[in-house]
Amino acid sequence: MAPLHVLLSSALLTSCFSAVQAALPNGRAHGNAPPLPLPPVIEIPDRRVEAFRSNGADALPPYNTTYYFDQLIDHTDPSKGTFQQRYWHTWEFYEPDGPIILMTPGEANAAPYTAYLTNVTINGLIAQQEGGATIVLEHRFYGLSNPYPDLTPASLKYHTIQQAIDDLDYFANNVALPMPNGTEVGPDKAPWILIGGSYSGALTSWTMVNKPGLFWAGYASSAVVEAITDFWKYFEPIRQNMPANCSADVAAVIAHVDKTFSGSNKTAINALKDVFSLGEMTHLDDVAGALRNNLWDWQSMQTNTGPGAQFYNFCDALEVKDGEVAPAEGWGLENALTAWGTYWKEVYYADICGDSNPVDCLGTYDPNSEFYTNTEVDNASRSWFWIVCNEVGFYQDGPPKDVVDINPLVSRLVNVDTGYDPRQCQLTFKGAFPTRPLPNVQHVNTDYEGFKVNVDRLFFATGLRDPWREATMSAEGVDVASTDRQPIVESDGFHCSDLSAARGASDPTIGALQKQALASMHTWLQEWAA
Repeated sequence: MAPLHVLLSSALLTSCFSAVQAALPNGRAHGNAPPLPLPPVIEIPDRRVEAFRSNGADALPPYNTTYYFDQLIDHTDPSKGTFQQRYWHTWEFYEPDGPIILMTPGEANAAPYTAYLTNVTINGLIAQQEGGATIVLEHRFYGLSNPYPDLTPASLKYHTIQQAIDDLDYFANNVALPMPNGTEVGPDKAPWILIGGSYSGALTSWTMVNKPGLFWAGYASSAVVEAITDFWKYFEPIRQNMPANCSADVAAVIAHVDKTFSGSNKTAINALKDVFSLGEMTHLDDVAGALRNNLWDWQSMQTNTGPGAQFYNFCDALEVKDGEVAPAEGWGLENALTAWGTYWKEVYYADICGDSNPVDCLGTYDPNSEFYTNTEVDNASRSWFWIVCNEVGFYQDGPPKDVVDINPLVSRLVNVDTGYDPRQCQLTFKGAFPTRPLPNVQHVNTDYEGFKVNVDRLFFATGLRDPWREATMSAEGVDVASTDRQPIVESDGFHCSDLSAARGASDPTIGALQKQALASMHTWLQEWAA
């Protein structure tokens, strides 16, 4: 099973990535669809590409050299055949008996993630310290690694968490890596380390539970290990860490939106829609749901994010008036509503919707919308939504009505109780769900242990300001002790901040986390040698 490889030009890599659901200016497929839980794309500085191109006297292929592996379509029935799964690989730091470090970025076209082969990431830092080789493997049904030429429900029935776990197993045990002696470094002959961030961080934990002994060690960053249907707590770390005045005013506006839209005063309803120039939208839950966009911008923040970031611009629009900054309690509803509406109309709408009209960009009720009907491959939003609808949930919505101890930042009109997200599952995957589905999160949390995971040599890295924190091992109320065998270390970071070497160099809490992780990996790899 020798791997076939081709060298892709940087232009082709760019074109592949841009094909991934760039329907809107911000890259998302739809204006009322949340951002995917992904590790960040990290750039490789030009000098880095040239300075570390070779290992000793042996020239190495460029990082963007693409290799292919013949992966089973269905691990329960090998007779269904194989498909070509893409991967990227370098052995620039490799020394005999060193580890093989494998990562999948998860729900994305993996071509832009080649920096995770290098020491600008935690993957490469481990490889450099321990004399390891690195691999980035594209997840099935993302990018160009597809068993079938479309993303219809008939094809996607082979898109499950368990099939993805089995992919990692089959790959590790059967790949012939293009490095020297690449057929002699399987998990029975060398220690393999599995790394992931966000969903792929959870996949790291789930794989080590499901395939004990396959991977000698794991590193799970921002790992959303607990599948949660009604994931309204996505917005809690945002509420807790954003400027207090901005949080207060956003909550005031959302309370007003819920009260007005839940009433029968059509004049007031229409006037409120007009504040945001959304008067042509007839479904009030879509209007209310669209306001989540300003909060979703938090997920793109990192510890080096400064003034001028989209989220901060939004808060400045609400909280700076006549050169004066609002107190902690904000300016109040009247100013906040007017300021939010002005910012939305004059600045923000074009950023998320471009030239699209509000119904096309933000509406979720048209069954003929391209968002629902496009079944072409390399459509990460669709592939991920299949997992959302079937297995993990993570519906990012307002809290249920019985949660009364917080002032929510998101409308309660957009909620599992109102069927907002399950309805879209039916529209996206026609015929797959006769009734509005609730994902089988119990199976995920039972089979792969969720918050109850207890695995030897698995390092959990989390961030205090990560909006996905409440599905990770650092969620509030999760009482699992950090140990030397399964460390759970929280930095002041955002989503997957600790995967970046640069974030570790600039933020002392992330740097300390990475230092601890490198020490743990060194200790654990010495145990393999023993």
